[in-house]
Amino acid sequence: MKRFLLAACTVLALAALTGVSAQSETFPVDELSPGMVGTGRTVFAGDHLEEFEVHILGVMRSVIGTRRDLVLARLEGGPLAETGVIAGMSGSPVYIDGRLLGAVSYSLGNFATEPIAGITPIGEMRDAAALTSARLRATQVDLDLPITPAGLETSLRQAFSWLKPFAASPADVRVLGDTALPATMATRLRPIATPITIGGFDALTIDQLLPAFRAQGLVPAMVLGAAQEAPAPEQPLRPGDPVGVALMRGDLEFGATGTVTTVDDDTVYAFGHPFYNLGPTRFPMTRAYVHGVLPSLASSSKLASMGAVIGTVSQDRSTAIAGTLGPGPEMIPVTLALHSDRSDARTFELEIVQDQLMTPLLAYLAVLNTLSSYERANGVASFEIQGTADIAGYGRLTFNDLFSGDQSSVGAATAVIGPINILLRNAFEDVRIESLDITIDASEEPRQATLERVWVDRARPRPGDTITLNALLRTYRGTEVVESLPLEIPASARGTLSLMVADGTALSLWEAREFQTAPLRTRNLSRMIAVLNESRRNDRLYVRLLGNGLGAIVEGEALTSLPPSVLAVVEADREGAGTSTIRIASLGEWAIPLGQAVTGSRTLSLILDD
Repeated sequence: MKRFLLAACTVLALAALTGVSAQSETFPVDELSPGMVGTGRTVFAGDHLEEFEVHILGVMRSVIGTRRDLVLARLEGGPLAETGVIAGMSGSPVYIDGRLLGAVSYSLGNFATEPIAGITPIGEMRDAAALTSARLRATQVDLDLPITPAGLETSLRQAFSWLKPFAASPADVRVLGDTALPATMATRLRPIATPITIGGFDALTIDQLLPAFRAQGLVPAMVLGAAQEAPAPEQPLRPGDPVGVALMRGDLEFGATGTVTTVDDDTVYAFGHPFYNLGPTRFPMTRAYVHGVLPSLASSSKLASMGAVIGTVSQDRSTAIAGTLGPGPEMIPVTLALHSDRSDARTFELEIVQDQLMTPLLAYLAVLNTLSSYERANGVASFEIQGTADIAGYGRLTFNDLFSGDQSSVGAATAVIGPINILLRNAFEDVRIESLDITIDASEEPRQATLERVWVDRARPRPGDTITLNALLRTYRGTEVVESLPLEIPASARGTLSLMVADGTALSLWEAREFQTAPLRTRNLSRMIAVLNESRRNDRLYVRLLGNGLGAIVEGEALTSLPPSVLAVVEADREGAGTSTIRIASLGEWAIPLGQAVTGSRTLSLILDD
C-alpha cells in the first residue's frame, strides 16, 4: 500500500511539474519591466551557437495593428558592439528566466550607433502562422520588360510593401514600461534587413540589379554556392540556428537566410517578420551555414550560404515565417543548354520556385547569366532560342526566336520570360509550370538584315493569278540578298489591294493600330497560350494581302472577310463586351524564313484587272 501511494504521489508530482513547465515555457509580454536582462542565441560563424545579453528597455504597442506589440531592447555581447544589429539575426530567440520571449526582428535602420532591437513576441509569431485560411490570389506584381534596375526596384517595392516602420507617427504608439522611452523611436524601427544568398552568378550580370534589392531591405551577398561545411542533415535544428528560404537551387543559387526562433515538434518558426508576406507559401526550407559577419557602418550582415533542403516554408506572415520539417515542396525543374560555335556544349540544371514575380525574374537572370558568363555580354552576337514550358492542365508553351545585335543577350532572356510573365500575371487563373527547357545556339557572327525594297513581277494581275513577290534585303555585312515568294490572288478579289511586307514587330504594331486588337486580354488560358505560341519571330518576313471587306473583332481577335450571315449575328451583339466591326479583309498571309533577324516594312498597291 505504501508503495502504491508513493508511486501515485510521484505521478501527480510529475504531472504538476509538467503542467507548470508547459504553462511557463514562454515569457508573457505583460510581465516585462524595464531593466530585465535576458539571453539571446544566434550563430555568428560556422554552426556554433553563441549567447548575447538582451537588456529590456520597454514595450511599444501600436494602435495601427491589432496586437502588434514590440519589445525594445539593447543587445550586448559577441561582435554586436562593433557591428550593431546584424542582418541575418532576424529570428534569433530571446529568453527571460529560461522562458522564450520572442525573436529579434526590428532595428533602428542604417547607421545606428548602438545595437537597439525590436523583439516580436513568440505568441504573435505562433498566432499568425496558425492561420489556416486558403490562399487568395496574390496581388499581381508588374515586372516590366526588358528588366532595368529602376523597373526592378519598382517591382520589388510592390512585392515587399511590408517594409515599413513599426508605426507611422509617435501619436500612434502607446509605450508600456519605462515612461522615458521615446515613442518617436517606433517610427525609426524597421524589419532587420534580410540577407540574400547569391551563388554562381557572374558579377557583371547581378551587380546592376543589386541596388534594387538593397532598396527593399534585402542585403545581397555573393557566396560560393551550397554550404560545403553545413551541419549534417540528421542533426536536429536548434533555436538560434541559421535557416534558409531557397528560391533557386542547382548550378545557380538564390535565396534568403535568417535565424530559427523555435522548433515545436516539426514546426519551425523564424525571422520574426515577413520575408515576402505572401501568406500560405510553398518554399523550400534549407539548412544554412554562416561563414562569418561582414561589419559595416551602414548595415552589418551575416555571410551565409544555403545547404540541404530540410522542409517546407508554408507560412509567410507579418510576424514570422513558419514551416514544417520533412520533404521540400515541388519546384520548377529548369534545363538550360548552351551550344556555342566557340566551345563545347554546356548544360545547366536548376530549380526555381513557383511564384508570380520570382519565377520569371530568376529565369531571366539564369539565361542572362549563362550568356554573359560564356558568351558576349556586349557587342554583336547572335542567339537562337528554342524551348518549352509545360503548363499543368494546358499543354506546352513554346519559345522559338532569333536575336542578333549589340544587346541580343537581353533580347534572348526576355524572349523566354516574356510569355511566362504574361501567363503568371493573368487575372483569372493560377498557373503552375511543371518544367522549363531552354536551348540556346550562340554565335559571335552577326545575323541581321534590313528590308530595303519589294516588288512584284506583274503590274496588273487578274483575280486568280499567281504572282511572284521579290524582297531585297541588305545583310549586316552589306551583302544584297533577294528572297522570292509566289502569291496567289484570290479569285473573288476585286479593285485595289494592299500588299504589306514587314518584320514581325512592325506587323504586330500595325495590327494593334488598325484592328485595335488585344488577343492576350482573353479570359481563356488555352487561347492565351495559343496566341503566345503563334507569336511572330524576328527571323521571318511576314506578308499580308489586304482588301476591302467587312469583319469583326471578337474578344480581341480579328475575324476578317466574314460571310453576311455571320456578320449579322456579330452586328446584333455589338453591345457585347469586346465586339466591334472592321472594314479590312485579310485575303492571304505568308511568311518567308530568313535565318537572320530582319527589320523593316514596305507596302505595295496592286490594281487588279477585271
